[in-house]
Amino acid sequence: MTVKIIKVIALFSVVIFSILMLKTISQYTSFEKNIGFLAFKQQVINNPYWMAFFYIHIFSITLCLLAGLTQFSNQFLKENRNLHRIIGKAYVYNILIINVPACFVLGLFSNGGFIGIAGFLIQDILWAYFTIVAVLSIKQGNIGRHKNYMILSYAVTTTAITFRLIKNLFYNEKYHDYELFYGINVWLALVINLLIAYLILRKNPVSIAQKRDS
Repeated sequence: MTVKIIKVIALFSVVIFSILMLKTISQYTSFEKNIGFLAFKQQVINNPYWMAFFYIHIFSITLCLLAGLTQFSNQFLKENRNLHRIIGKAYVYNILIINVPACFVLGLFSNGGFIGIAGFLIQDILWAYFTIVAVLSIKQGNIGRHKNYMILSYAVTTTAITFRLIKNLFYNEKYHDYELFYGINVWLALVINLLIAYLILRKNPVSIAQKRDS
């Protein structure tokens, strides 16, 4: 029951925050350099590489969030196996080809000082690792291991949501140092999401030896 409640809350949160992120992202379609997050990154907005990766990331990350919503339903998988594979491939390509490289560059210039930079780079490495292992597992026919690592991959994907939730709920510029809060928040979002993934995997263990039907 606890895991079902966590799943429902997580699903609801992802949907709501994906919609909110789309609204936030829409402001960047003007390509102005002094709006939203860019207002705090004036030291790098004239770097064409950083700007390119920034726009690549923000315009594609919501697709990762939404794609993941369909991938963990057993009912959806049974009734839409081909669509599951198509969406899964889009999710994987989006992460490994687009967002992992983009986030690595963005992470090097992250807010939060060394704490923030280290947190973002570790997130990026884990994101790539979990996703690659999930892909290799399904290619080997190991469904159980594939499911486990896709859950871990999606946990990292949704750190963007957890990060913003923590910031909106707890950050107060009167009492918090922005850089320190930002850096700690990067790590906190990652730890919380991996903990939720761990609870889901522990309560609903999937045998890593489970094989795909031939």
